[in-house]
Amino acid sequence: MSASPLIGVVRPFVEEVAAALSDAISVLPDASSENAEHDTIVEARELVAACIDADRRHTDAELWAFAATFGELFADPALAGARPQQLRDTDLFTHKAAWLGQRTTLFEILLDCDRRSGTAHAMVYYRRALDIFHVVAAIDEVTATAEIEAIGAYRTMLLDAIRSGIPSGQLPAPLRPSQAGEAATQTTANATVPAEPDPEPRDFEDLLAELDSLIGLTEVKAEVRRVTDLLRVQQLRGERGLPVIDTTLHLVFVGNPGTGKTTVARLLAQIYRSVGALERGQLVETDRSGMVAGYVGQTAPLVVARFDEADGGMLFIDEAYTLVRGGENDFGREAIDQLVKLIEDRRDRTAVVVAGYPEEMEAFIEANPGLRSRFPKTIVFPDYETSELIDIFERICDKQRYELSDEARTKLHDLINTTERGRGFGNGRFVRNVFEDAVVRHATRVARIEVPSDEDLQRFEPEDLTTAEDPTTETTTETTTYAGNDSTPAAAPPTEPTPTVNDDG
Repeated sequence: MSASPLIGVVRPFVEEVAAALSDAISVLPDASSENAEHDTIVEARELVAACIDADRRHTDAELWAFAATFGELFADPALAGARPQQLRDTDLFTHKAAWLGQRTTLFEILLDCDRRSGTAHAMVYYRRALDIFHVVAAIDEVTATAEIEAIGAYRTMLLDAIRSGIPSGQLPAPLRPSQAGEAATQTTANATVPAEPDPEPRDFEDLLAELDSLIGLTEVKAEVRRVTDLLRVQQLRGERGLPVIDTTLHLVFVGNPGTGKTTVARLLAQIYRSVGALERGQLVETDRSGMVAGYVGQTAPLVVARFDEADGGMLFIDEAYTLVRGGENDFGREAIDQLVKLIEDRRDRTAVVVAGYPEEMEAFIEANPGLRSRFPKTIVFPDYETSELIDIFERICDKQRYELSDEARTKLHDLINTTERGRGFGNGRFVRNVFEDAVVRHATRVARIEVPSDEDLQRFEPEDLTTAEDPTTETTTETTTYAGNDSTPAAAPPTEPTPTVNDDG
């Protein structure tokens, strides 16, 4: 039986990881290998065996591919000609799934080299290992849920090791921020003029790494990884002429404002493109105002126009529940009817994500019989914890070259902790607003210093941090525009706009 489905990813693993291992051994005094290529082939064999054992099925198709691949790599005619039942009678696959839960000696050597020398050998291992896992999951006629979940757990284990094992100063340069969907687009009800050509598609694992780098959202990331791993496996199956399960691209995102829904959607659109599910991968954002007109006959063309903009990419409808708020005679109902029709007509060309508050989105899904079947999966975006909001604030500071004094960090913690987290809490947007207000207050304070130091220009102090809801804030006009007493004017705050920052919202 042809070994091409597996040999095509095992060979690159052996070639690239063996080269990385040889380099690591030359750097590390306590690491050795008599034959780096042979050791890497053994590593690949154990990885494939573990992947096959992940769902405990050990199917004929998997075992034929295993025998042909490693019979060739080990130059072992007996293994190359082994039948599936002969392999089942060995211990090659017994309890091998546990192998996926631990870091191997070879991986640790690469990680140690990265830690000492600033190389990226562990990332080479990670990428090629995930390629193998996806192909193994694509071999069977039906991909098991256990395999998809195992891919996600294995990826997380390796990435956590890579990120924790290497000092931040030695990590590779940050990934380029997502650009898809950010180009300005001029639209009317009847025409769309794209401002820029589509960006080049990005690597699948790079996009997942960027997703993982977002603060918090643990369960959201897990759900997105499950969806995308399934699509990746289906893509590989299609490339090999195997049956492909029809997988919907449409999702419901529920959660409060500023919880990362748009950020995740933008990444997901590019991930869909990277696995061949979408042609372009741009994100087009809209809401009721972009889909509902004020006169009879104008709503349906507006909905079509939004789909035309998103053609080949993703349409993100924020606060989608507002389409059902106007009653039976409201044009929002017409928009929903047109939406259902276009989702069906363009199911292979455009992904749709609808977003909003949990209860209202349930009412939206129930508003039309066709919506439930077209949006079978809902991903819940929880509010951020206080520590996560502080991390978001400090990430914004890093981008804009500000920092918090110890006292200011304590003030920020107290400020966030005492803010009511009810319905509509801004999450990342709330933190962004605190930052932008701090920039203005900091400028007002530093402007009074005759010769400010670099530290003065960059460091926030407790008095710079406040919100309108902060009970300690003095809100009189004199307090914010005068210093010392009611008759001595202070320096006016600067008139420049505060920087635009990404609040992960």
